[in-house]
Amino acid sequence: MSTLTDRMDKLPLARRNKIEERARELIAEEMSLRDLRKARKQTQVRVAEALGINQENVSRLERRSDRLISTLSDCVEAMGGKLSLVVEFPDRRPVALTGIAALDDLSERHVEGASRSPS
Repeated sequence: MSTLTDRMDKLPLARRNKIEERARELIAEEMSLRDLRKARKQTQVRVAEALGINQENVSRLERRSDRLISTLSDCVEAMGGKLSLVVEFPDRRPVALTGIAALDDLSERHVEGASRSPS
């Protein structure tokens, strides 16, 4: 039985490069909360200050896999981002999910904050 490396080595260089590039793209699309924070060059202390919690709680949040959407939204917002949920089905294009209170509340806060900006 051949290995993946063996199979890749047998492919034409252009095809192999295309596969490797797509693999890098897919890996880049999948990030944990910790990966996002590090990619934004932010410390747990900085995120904790923005959230009004201590650093230990940020560490705990990064390790958990069962976060509330509102908690996740707050964390992403503390890093300067905006959380969006996208639903993917095999037979159609991705669809942005709306009608979730935590996300709708955050969107309203962003709109209200923008409309209150000084002239």
